[in-house]
Formats: sequence, C-alpha cells, structure tokens
Amino acid sequence: MAEVRVQEDESLENALRRFKRKVQTHDIIKEIKKHSFYLKPGEKKRVKQALARKRNRKKLRRNIGPR
Repeated sequence: MAEVRVQEDESLENALRRFKRKVQTHDIIKEIKKHSFYLKPGEKKRVKQALARKRNRKKLRRNIGPR
C-alpha cells in the first residue's frame, strides 16, 4: 500500500508527484491490471510464452546492435 503524508509547506502537486513515484516503484498498477480480468490457464501460458519471446528478441537486438 502506497502512502504519502503531506508535509508542512509542501504543495499538493509535490505530494501527488511523490505518490505517483511510490506507486510506480511498488508496481501497484501492474498488479491491478493483472487481476482485473480472468485468464484461463492455457491463455496465461500463451501470454507468458509470448512475453518471453519478446524479451529474448529484445536481448538479441541489444547484443547484435550497431557496431
């Protein structure tokens, strides 16, 4: 749970900025999206494999990259 206490002489915008940063570091948004709908086990497996393929392609692009 991300919690930010507004300090004295701190603007609301700064507190909101700190809150957003804290939410990103705790991956709260990612968890919410992950649990917002149900995936069948087979679909979950396919999604996981697709993400793995995407990561591997990205690694290969980095390694081969311009010389």
